[in-house]
Amino acid sequence: MIQVTDVTKAFAGKKLFESVSTSFPPGRRYGLTGPNGAGKTTFMKILSGDLEPDTGSVSRPKRLSVLKQDQYAYEDKRVLDVVLMGNKPLWGAMQEKEKLLAKPDLSNEEGARLGELEGVIAEEDGYSAEAEAATLLDGLGVFEEEHLRLMREVTGGDKVRVLLAQALFGKPTALLLDEPTNSLDIDSIHWLEDFLEKYEGTLVVISHDRHFLNAITTHIADIDYETIITYGGNYDNMVRAKAQVRSRIESENADKMKKREQLQEFVARFSAGTRASQVQSRIKQLEKLSLADVKKSNIARPFIKFEQKRPSGKQTLTVEGLAKGFEKGKPLFKDFTALVTKGEKVAIVGRNGVGKTTFLRTVLGEIEPDKGKVIWGHEAQIGYMPQDVRPIIPNNTTCFDYLHDIDPSAGNEQIRGLLGRMLFRGDEGMKPTKALSGGEAVRLLFCKLMLVQPNVLVLDEPTSHLDLESISALADGLQNYPGTVLFVAHDRDLISTTATRIFGFTHGKLEDFAGDYETFLERHGGFVDAH
Repeated sequence: MIQVTDVTKAFAGKKLFESVSTSFPPGRRYGLTGPNGAGKTTFMKILSGDLEPDTGSVSRPKRLSVLKQDQYAYEDKRVLDVVLMGNKPLWGAMQEKEKLLAKPDLSNEEGARLGELEGVIAEEDGYSAEAEAATLLDGLGVFEEEHLRLMREVTGGDKVRVLLAQALFGKPTALLLDEPTNSLDIDSIHWLEDFLEKYEGTLVVISHDRHFLNAITTHIADIDYETIITYGGNYDNMVRAKAQVRSRIESENADKMKKREQLQEFVARFSAGTRASQVQSRIKQLEKLSLADVKKSNIARPFIKFEQKRPSGKQTLTVEGLAKGFEKGKPLFKDFTALVTKGEKVAIVGRNGVGKTTFLRTVLGEIEPDKGKVIWGHEAQIGYMPQDVRPIIPNNTTCFDYLHDIDPSAGNEQIRGLLGRMLFRGDEGMKPTKALSGGEAVRLLFCKLMLVQPNVLVLDEPTSHLDLESISALADGLQNYPGTVLFVAHDRDLISTTATRIFGFTHGKLEDFAGDYETFLERHGGFVDAH
């Protein structure tokens, strides 16, 4: 059980939440939701003890496990050992035992201590610990050949996976996970869902993956209106309940306002007349007729509408016998042939590292293919968003000037309108680009694409750094876009609602599947790739 009592926290004069009291009992899996800037990560740090609240207190169980964010903290440790460190009593006992066994002779006290340590290791299931850690790593996509390597020798994405395995290891009674699906591919997310659905302790998780939240949560703790409100059910249940409550309060307030106007009119007409008793009765009714407080929500949803200046030809993209690999004799894809026609929405899916970004960059002409050719059709105009958008946004300008430089013919009102639609309102439009957060940088790139109006969008992980509201707005924008889309994503809701066709890396090859994502998954037993 995690118990929160009268917690308040503010930053730079902005109150995130005030006098929050709530509990997170065992057996429940909570999604911690709210828009970017609402204070989700701040509240998670308060729960973990990494940050003190301005007022109030938090009580935590002893075996609390937290997904660590510093992926470079264990560079000299073996991958498997980093996972084992997730169980502190076990890891401490194993280390002390190793030191004692390294001694040539043991005193009687040291021999007795060795016996105590053996008891701790047995109690903590230490003799099956390495097998359990290996299972966690395999499930998260860090395979056996990586287990004995040092952390400095594995990729940044795999470091994140190792830290997630560390958090899950050792049967913690409470588990705090901030964005656990970052760096995970769809198969690993599927495995994590299965793992967490069987977890019996207290789970609190932050995620911008709507499908993931819907799959694992039994409750939602939503940060809004400067407080935290708990809803039963998953994320979609919360959205419906929240809208119904607000709609009901607003409707009741409207009825009360109408009644007040009628009473005030009666009092004004007859206050000086012979109906004094009736007037007093109406005044008493007015005093009792108070409006429910409807605080302003801090949820803000962008409006994304991609348009095209002019359409492309019907045959938008032709790929013939395409092959590319970086190691001799090990192509990422080969003999791939496809014709993409105007208006198709193609999702490129597969495990991390299989070649999705390489495929996009080869199609765009940024990388030379080993074989085959790529032909863009008549009038194809491409708008590209890479995985990392920061390098393509100059640091010596403002959001407004960046867009104006891209299209000097665009009017000031047009640019301000685009910025406002992407939540850069008022003075936010003049924000220096070097000060942009990850989410703001992605939203600025969406402004650019809406300004340029290409007829082909090529997007590599466009949901990175976006909150749930922005991802939902992106899905709407892509569905309504008349042009052609090629995109890489791990967000299953975005793929399911948007893609009309799948290029999938399966069984070591790139497959062209003419159908929706759910049918594609059924064909492959619910997994994108097989090992």
